[in-house]
Amino acid sequence: MAEAHQAVDFRPSLTSDAGKVELSAPVLQEIYLSGLRSWKRHLSRFWNDFLTGVFPASPLSWLFLFSAIQLAWFLQLDPSLGLMEKIKESLPDWGGQHHRLRGVLAAALFASCLWGALIFTLHVALRLLLSYHGWLLEPHGAMSSPTKTWLALVRIFSGRHPMLFSYQRSLPRQPVPSVQDTVRKYLESVRPVLSDEAFDWTAALAQEFLRLQASLLQWYLQLKSWWASNYVSDWWEEFVYLRSRNSLMVNSNYYMMDFLYVTPTPVQAARAGNAVHALLLYRHRLNRQEILPTLLMGMRPLCSAQYEKIFNTTRIPGVQKDHIRHLRDSRHVAVFHRGRFFRVGTHSQSGLLSPRALEQQFQRILDDPSPSCPHEEHLAALTAAPRDMWAQVRRSLKTQAEEALEAIEGAAFFVSLDSEPAGVSREDPAASLDAYAHALLAGRGYDRWFDKSFSLIVFSNGRLGLSVEHSWADCPISGHMWEFTLATECFQLGYSTDGHCKGDPDPTLPQPQRLYWDLPDKIHLSISLALRGAKTLSGNIDCHVFPFSHFGKSFIKRCRLSSDSFIQTALQLAHFRDRGQFCLTYESTMTRLFLEGRTETVRSCTREACNFVKAMEDKEKTDAQCLALFRLAVDKHQALLKAAMSGQGVDRHLFALYIVSQLLHLQSPFLDQVHSEQWQLATSQIPVQQIHLFDVQNYPDYVSSGGGFGPADDHGYGVSYIFTGDEAITFHISSKKSSTRTDSHRLGEHIKDALLDVAALFQEGQRLKRRCRGSGEEDLEHSCGSLPCHTGGSQAPMTPTNF
Repeated sequence: MAEAHQAVDFRPSLTSDAGKVELSAPVLQEIYLSGLRSWKRHLSRFWNDFLTGVFPASPLSWLFLFSAIQLAWFLQLDPSLGLMEKIKESLPDWGGQHHRLRGVLAAALFASCLWGALIFTLHVALRLLLSYHGWLLEPHGAMSSPTKTWLALVRIFSGRHPMLFSYQRSLPRQPVPSVQDTVRKYLESVRPVLSDEAFDWTAALAQEFLRLQASLLQWYLQLKSWWASNYVSDWWEEFVYLRSRNSLMVNSNYYMMDFLYVTPTPVQAARAGNAVHALLLYRHRLNRQEILPTLLMGMRPLCSAQYEKIFNTTRIPGVQKDHIRHLRDSRHVAVFHRGRFFRVGTHSQSGLLSPRALEQQFQRILDDPSPSCPHEEHLAALTAAPRDMWAQVRRSLKTQAEEALEAIEGAAFFVSLDSEPAGVSREDPAASLDAYAHALLAGRGYDRWFDKSFSLIVFSNGRLGLSVEHSWADCPISGHMWEFTLATECFQLGYSTDGHCKGDPDPTLPQPQRLYWDLPDKIHLSISLALRGAKTLSGNIDCHVFPFSHFGKSFIKRCRLSSDSFIQTALQLAHFRDRGQFCLTYESTMTRLFLEGRTETVRSCTREACNFVKAMEDKEKTDAQCLALFRLAVDKHQALLKAAMSGQGVDRHLFALYIVSQLLHLQSPFLDQVHSEQWQLATSQIPVQQIHLFDVQNYPDYVSSGGGFGPADDHGYGVSYIFTGDEAITFHISSKKSSTRTDSHRLGEHIKDALLDVAALFQEGQRLKRRCRGSGEEDLEHSCGSLPCHTGGSQAPMTPTNF
């Protein structure tokens, strides 16, 4: 195993008769330190797991309970009602001198049993409290008496100083909705996009499904919900991700961007050193569960299960389905540069390498003049190939180059030192930003190891980015990590005046280990085919990113509207103007209010939204009428969003019913139709979760422009957006160049116009629109899509989060 090479340097020296073995003191010391580190990790994990298991109680509460029982016993009171005497009698008789010891042991056993019962009661009580979702359904800014009471009780039962996984045993399980309600909501969602004939046919299929198959399939789902942690999440991971045979590139992975307008240092190796060190600091906090669980309203915990596989994780290809391989620890990263692969150790005997030492290692790789071996440069294109093909090739690769393959798949994560610059340029800010997004999403097709949980991309001018594999978790998890990384890398670690990492290099560090591949001839053709497919897929993706700076979250709040619902409704208007028709719209929201919850779909194309769009396109409608319809559309979207978050969505339930029908070999025309639907507009907000890490008011340029993903349909769009501070919104749009129906830049223009038109419905929006339109089309384009709008200020970060 490649990981073992630096752990122990075991050099046996045999005598002439080959009968004795001499061990040098440094070797013994390294063996001792290696074992010590291992035991420390195990003890730390055991202790953290114990603390998590007894939360919201603490070990001190057991001591308090035991002391109270002992005091009562001393006062000749028996709080156990005779149980301690029975426990004492059941203990072995060690003689009269140990009579007091038997009493203490009996008290300790009774205290432990009572303590465990109390902890179980707390878990059950907290689980029941967390099953209440009435707070979600209340109007913004209003809180009923039941919700206030609920909050007070949650505060009492939640304990203090929670760790990352402290609430896992108290989270409720995701409920299985009523199948009748789900079908009704589904029919309501497709009514705006179907003709009368098509809708009548779909409704007939739905009624037939409810009459013949629904009750049986629902019974199996109910059974699973009682037995499994989550009735849908494991099937979602397996059938949507791991059984997919398509390329991961563009189809599955997503990207996250660096700060948009500033670069903390132009030194590529220094930026890589600080970023890798910050990521490993996050992993250290993750292992020790020092990361606080995410709390809605500062009180309602979200599931933290997805955090477990951020690091040391690889998606291994299989012929029929992939599997996720997760290691408990890894002490190196895999690095790609100019067609060569390296193994870079991240720890020394004294612990994690300093940022300056990591910079030194990355600089050694950048300065290494050795060429790549034949076909090595394009080897990673196999990870962008269809999964069946990659699985078959990997079998040969594993036998011929097992050590090199293990060094990559067993790494903490993948690092790509790109030879080209990226980011916003002053010469052509719009085109350079689009190219930056494209480089993160697809790259060249062979310079990312798409199987890794995430790849850190460091460009030659010091820009950063992240490419994330989707199966192991959703974007809020990697976004949380990325926010910590950018804030730590820039504000805590920092750089010296010459742009290098702070500290001194370590000349004693060994050179990074070059990985060599013994590639058989039969793999060469597979690499060429994979590269051709990756280049075709990469060349077909059209990315467009633009910052919208006319208004942001603060203006929407002054309108007393939900910012997400505001944008979603405006997107319906923009898409209708782009395509001239309505379509099914996919918006992802989280279901992490429940144990092991992942995502649910909000079907944003509602009848209310369509009525608003039609009114906006009708010149006879007044602004007051359009505004009234807009508020109805926003309210409807909010209701759908809250229902999805509380486990009452449509799509995950229908998906699980479809899987049951397939397992039972039971054909359902209704579920087949649902399964075959095309999402021509896939959307997602990227929320900023850790705003305390960044000072947007004083450092407005230290903001990330979020991230994006590929379109879900060959003739559709992928749209994500992030509120950067209170006064700007950044949009990411993707589409296929091969489609004659879509154009990312065209949709971007429609989004800008739609936002301004919606804002114009409000009094303040009217002034805003007149000011923007009065400045001329050229100035409007300049302010929405170019660098000079944001170039004032110092140099540094912020960040992304949710698909």
